[in-house]
Amino acid sequence: MEIQINILSLVFLFSTLFFLSSSPVAAAAAAANKKGTYNVQSFGAKSDGKSDCTKAFLSAWASACASTGPATIYVPPGRFLIGSALFGGQLCKSSSITIQIDGTLVAPSNFDVIGHSGNWIKFERVTGVSIIGGTLDGQGTSLWACKNSGKNCPKGATSLAFYNSKNIVIDGLTSLNSQQFHILVDGCQNARLQGVKVSAAGNSPNTDGIHLQSSSSVTIMNSRISTGDDCISIGPGNSNLWIENINCGPGHGISIGSLGWDLQEAGVQNVTVKTVTFTGTENGLRVKTWARQSSGFVRGVLFQHAVMVNVQNPIIIDQNYCPNDNNCPNQASGIRISDVTYQDVHGTSATPVAVKFDCSKKYPCTGITLEDVDLTFKNQPAAASCVNAGGTSSGLVEPTSCL
Repeated sequence: MEIQINILSLVFLFSTLFFLSSSPVAAAAAAANKKGTYNVQSFGAKSDGKSDCTKAFLSAWASACASTGPATIYVPPGRFLIGSALFGGQLCKSSSITIQIDGTLVAPSNFDVIGHSGNWIKFERVTGVSIIGGTLDGQGTSLWACKNSGKNCPKGATSLAFYNSKNIVIDGLTSLNSQQFHILVDGCQNARLQGVKVSAAGNSPNTDGIHLQSSSSVTIMNSRISTGDDCISIGPGNSNLWIENINCGPGHGISIGSLGWDLQEAGVQNVTVKTVTFTGTENGLRVKTWARQSSGFVRGVLFQHAVMVNVQNPIIIDQNYCPNDNNCPNQASGIRISDVTYQDVHGTSATPVAVKFDCSKKYPCTGITLEDVDLTFKNQPAAASCVNAGGTSSGLVEPTSCL
């Protein structure tokens, strides 16, 4: 009798376990685990915009990193407060981590909390990370006000930074009111940014939309950038860049540079910028270098299909760059600029001089090409200015080429 009861108990136990394992709840849990999806709320994140969720996000990242296959970190709708956070990839087993954001990540409202850290959200030495959707709210307005008042303020934090990483995707992300740069890609290989929206006030200092540094094979497409500094800035050491279908304004345009501050500096080469619109910007297509000795260069650049709408400097090469004329080096720029083409550029200039090439007296610009350029000022042909610049023009070129 005792043996029979024990057998019946075992049968009941196994039946119960089988039922639980085949229940919808258990099946869903197993499926979620199989897919490798990690909801930040499962790690303690709260969507109230007030509770510090930094540890929860880092814990979700650690779990995704430990996955042997593709993993997804999910951020549901709501506002999630995050302090300065570093997501490192040195120990990651997974080489495919997707961060799907349906909510908003919020920086601390007190700019001193992250203002001295350099970066707010930082990824370093990661491979195969994709950030899909979502909003980053840098809450930088109070720091801008501090800077614009002339007070002693922290430099500010870049909202999203990738360092020494590869195979990166940023798709459909919105960045609002960054303290400093919105997105930084530094020392990276094979990055694709698309459908990005950047928004900050036109008087917000140093809020470059996307800054590239020492990176190769980077694509930026289908993005709209409104900010107080360069919409896209291209620093030293970049190569094989493709930038297409960008709306810029307000802002300082798309800039290669500033370059040439360091004596030993990597060059910039093989850059394509096409199908871009500038509206009310300070510059359009710009190359800027400091007037000091340097080993750097700019070569192999194509600016194609650009529309200017009331832009102060639609086409400009400035090798005597010195903002606010403060502590200008006043030397000859060592940056060698060659093989730069402007093709199908048209629209309106907000100043009489729409094309300005102010090149190095030591290393004049060579191989500058103007093809089908039509820029006007107050419904009249604009003017062009060339110093130490050589090249050719073809097709309709207004203002008349001074090369």
